[in-house]
Amino acid sequence: MWQEILKTLAYFDIFSYPLTGREILQFLPPSDEELFNEAIKTLLEEKIIFKIGGFYSLRNHQILADRRIEGNLRAIRQLKTAKQVATLLNNFPFVETVCVSGSLSKNFADGKSDIDFFIITEANRLWTARTCMHFLKKLSYLAGKQHWFCMNYYIDEKGMEIVEKNIFTAMEIVTLKPMTGLDCYKKFMMANSWTTDYFPQQKILFSSKNKLKKVFIRRMIEKIFRSKFGDRIEKRLMTLTDKRWKKKTQKNKLNDHGDKIAMLVSQHFSKPDPEIFQTKIIKEYEMRIQKLLASPQLFELEK
Repeated sequence: MWQEILKTLAYFDIFSYPLTGREILQFLPPSDEELFNEAIKTLLEEKIIFKIGGFYSLRNHQILADRRIEGNLRAIRQLKTAKQVATLLNNFPFVETVCVSGSLSKNFADGKSDIDFFIITEANRLWTARTCMHFLKKLSYLAGKQHWFCMNYYIDEKGMEIVEKNIFTAMEIVTLKPMTGLDCYKKFMMANSWTTDYFPQQKILFSSKNKLKKVFIRRMIEKIFRSKFGDRIEKRLMTLTDKRWKKKTQKNKLNDHGDKIAMLVSQHFSKPDPEIFQTKIIKEYEMRIQKLLASPQLFELEK
């Protein structure tokens, strides 16, 4: 069990995020709590992990606990803003579900955090929906609120299953916070039941308060674009966006945080290139695990 505990702490340590005992348990295979507590006690005694405040970490730094507490408090405030933005986005044509993703979905926000959204659209209308929402994104720059509208991952109802199946994508999926579109969100989680291979104890809690009515203008626009004309517009928008993003990637353009940007484009998804961030996190995680399991203290525990 101690190996599983260390793997969980190692993943979150990449983000300098210590965990409570209850949180560690949630990310482990089904475990006896008494055995879990014994494993934690042994790891603490061997100084392989440390308790800082009410959290466990691989590093004995109080600043990590202080950072987490401050980030959790900031996230409470930012989630209120996220709910308002998600409700606004839900009014756009063909939007079925709006979820909070990224660090905020894990109840953390620092002074530079964006509000990231994961969006599911009606089948075969992803690019129409995305283009409409990105007009709003452009306007947000005028008000200096662009960090409220980071709509960086889209799929449609025909592309529900996430192709990349690894610990990073599993973590991002099970920690999503659905703000609108409960029925579609349930279908998405069913399409990605493979995440239980990584986190078998993660239970998805569904709220009954996030089903919103479609506004009149949205219904009218959808009626117009559910046509052959709409099909042509959809294909054209995808082609134009793909060309524009390929130029950005070739020029090594950076986002507002100074990170390289690249996007993968398809009829059924619009998402960041996994080679930019996802692969980096997985490699870092594997490196940390390898280093941990090779430590002399763990060798003694295995005897």
